[in-house]
Amino acid sequence: MRQLSLALRMLRKTPFVTAVAVLSLALGIGANAAIYSMFDQLLLRALPVPNAHELVSLASPGPKPGSTSCNQQGECSATFSYPMYRDLAEKQSALAGIAASRIFGASLSVDNEPSVGEGAWVSGSYFPTLGVQPALGRLLGPDDDRIPDGHDLMVISHTLWRDRFASRADVVGKSMIVNGRSMEIVGVLPESFTGTTAGSRPLVYIPLAMRWAFSTSGYKGYENRRDYSLYVFGRLKPGGTLAEAQAALNTLYQPILTEIEAPLQDGMSDATLERFKARRIELEPGARGQSRIHAEARTPLLLLFAITGTVLLIACANVANLLLARGAGRATEMGVRLALGASRGTLLRQLMTESLLLSALGGVVSLFVARWTLAGIGSLLPPEAAASMTFAVDWRVMAFAAILAVATGFVFGLYPALQGTRADLISAIRAGAGQIAGAQGSARLRNALVTVQIALSMALLASASLFVKSLSQVSKVDLGITIEDAITFSTSPARVGYDTLRSGVFNRRLEEELKSLPGVTGVTSSMVGLLAGNDWGNDVRVQGFECGPDTDCNAVYSEVGPEFFTTLGVRMVAGRDFTESDIAGATQVAVVNQRFAEKFGLGSDAVGKFMGRAGADGDSLRILIVGLVPNIAYNNVRQDEPLPVFYIPWRQNARTTFMNWYVRSSLPPEQLLPQIPALVKRLDASLPVEDLKTMPQQIRENVFLDRMISILASAFAVLATLLAAVGLYGVMAYSVTQRTREIGVRMALGADADRVQALVLRQVAWMLAIGGAVGLAAAFALGRAAQSLLFEIQPYDPVALGISTALLAVVALGAGYLPARRASRVDPMHALRYD
Repeated sequence: MRQLSLALRMLRKTPFVTAVAVLSLALGIGANAAIYSMFDQLLLRALPVPNAHELVSLASPGPKPGSTSCNQQGECSATFSYPMYRDLAEKQSALAGIAASRIFGASLSVDNEPSVGEGAWVSGSYFPTLGVQPALGRLLGPDDDRIPDGHDLMVISHTLWRDRFASRADVVGKSMIVNGRSMEIVGVLPESFTGTTAGSRPLVYIPLAMRWAFSTSGYKGYENRRDYSLYVFGRLKPGGTLAEAQAALNTLYQPILTEIEAPLQDGMSDATLERFKARRIELEPGARGQSRIHAEARTPLLLLFAITGTVLLIACANVANLLLARGAGRATEMGVRLALGASRGTLLRQLMTESLLLSALGGVVSLFVARWTLAGIGSLLPPEAAASMTFAVDWRVMAFAAILAVATGFVFGLYPALQGTRADLISAIRAGAGQIAGAQGSARLRNALVTVQIALSMALLASASLFVKSLSQVSKVDLGITIEDAITFSTSPARVGYDTLRSGVFNRRLEEELKSLPGVTGVTSSMVGLLAGNDWGNDVRVQGFECGPDTDCNAVYSEVGPEFFTTLGVRMVAGRDFTESDIAGATQVAVVNQRFAEKFGLGSDAVGKFMGRAGADGDSLRILIVGLVPNIAYNNVRQDEPLPVFYIPWRQNARTTFMNWYVRSSLPPEQLLPQIPALVKRLDASLPVEDLKTMPQQIRENVFLDRMISILASAFAVLATLLAAVGLYGVMAYSVTQRTREIGVRMALGADADRVQALVLRQVAWMLAIGGAVGLAAAFALGRAAQSLLFEIQPYDPVALGISTALLAVVALGAGYLPARRASRVDPMHALRYD
């Protein structure tokens, strides 16, 4: 306590140094703590279930002819058909449990108040395999998942129970409308369990056997072995290993592939059939659940961690410099205490206590910095992604900040403490040169620390410049559509009980009502949302193009409304747009893009040719191509190569279950946006409006990762540069103070102010040259590591690197100019008497 009390007094004696040190550390530790929070949630945190390390995820890479549907739960290679899952679940003995699930969009209605969210189809073994216990009632079990269409039961999340049922204990046994179907609530999940997919928090969990009962198209996929859409995981037996379980599962899996599924594969070449039969189940650790985010978020988060770690290193170098300068000023005090009998160990403990106290204060303030940083990150994410994460400073963030604070206290405090208690201190004081000797002893280290700060700042500035230019390249992408003054939203009539016929009638009525709104100049629609990250694909047959067994005959498509291209400002290359006469019973028509025409050998003569959809139309060519359009935006702004796309009218399809709408208006968007929910509610109060936003907002959300990395990298780079500038200024100012007598001698011998300034700035230039060169090399390496995040730009881009170099040079020379200017104004007579 005595050392702590003395440390507090010493810090209070130098309030400016203390404030700069605490603020520097708070900024560095807080930034790292915020990124750690994201890293922990997305990449580290295990599911809150017993013995999560025993969970494994199943995948089966290889040919999967038929229909493959994947989502945020994982890659398409990880999907299984329902019959295959049932075979594995009923016959396997390698795992203690095996379960399947599938995320889906849900429209929920409680007391006639509609809302939207996510749900999950789960097998009866889902909760038993996880080992989750209910907060209220019971969870779904094997007996709730045996009869197709026969279990109108569900479990709700703790969030839904709290927000929509006010945490009432009598919720068990009550009914709730999900996608138009009444379901009985049998239990409530604990607050800690939010699902097994990072980035998704289902509100309802429904037996997998009920999945196709919710289909409005009449499709039943229970027995379709060529419909891959389920994600499967399991739990190892106590003492079992991943390799043993994988070998045992494949003993069961491969005979099913060879004897049952291989004969179902029509039109497959011999080579592909052999690859199909050779598929194997691969097991991976599943403690974190199943999510595509695990792979997608790794590189961006590692990059941000590297950036914030660099900021912290610069902050530590700053504080170390401050303590070195402060230690040189306290050389007499340390020498006197040594002369009076104090041991070096006692003085080391005292100085380290001061360092750790500084870091502790910085750690406390860093929690506020972390909170603000997390709030900023949350504002950059799309609403759906932000809703699935927590942007609060929890105990994990506090623990990380505390560990980081202690570690940095040792890092920046140890050498200054050793330097300040060196063995020759008493002899230096007796010689009357305590301060000068202390300064000379640490001058090289201080200059080296500043050079390192410059190098790290250069690396961050150059990297930020690369990401900013990449974002600029993204913003220049020609989408091929006009997005200004356009609003988009979606509706899902099928989720509130509409069949396909009623859905079509409702969509036509909504289209007419939207056109009647004041200021509206155009209305159209599409089944696949523009720039929403989704796509539908289908093998096609095209007139004059031969599709062999291994030929890539796949194209993506969308079903769209009348005047789709006209409303979006797309110029037809040839042919016509869709009209209101393109309805069921009329000639089936399609519009294709130029990439489609190139891939299937149509060239500029696409209009008038025929095509068909494999599966839907067999091998027949019954769809007439009536239009050719440019390669306009489809699912992503950052599309490396245009996709082959064909468009068909949704009015000619019997499965109009949901729709994305596009409304163009002469009014400002803020005037039109509030009118749309009111309009839909007037048509059907039970139907919620989903994803209502402007098209520019849709595009910002589509490239949110580019925006987030560019903004955060730029903010942290500016912060690092300012910290480095403070460090440079401090070192040069202290150096000028220590060289006052030398400067006075030079001026007495005839040196003018310009030569004195040049003397100081020359030292800055050397540090800038060395640090800048090292920093540029580091930035190039960082850019290569993050190449996948850059768009149409190389990590050695001369413009980006040149701008960052010039910016750092201006800041560094500016920080060095002030001490140089002060040195040039030294009074020679006063300097010669300076000690």
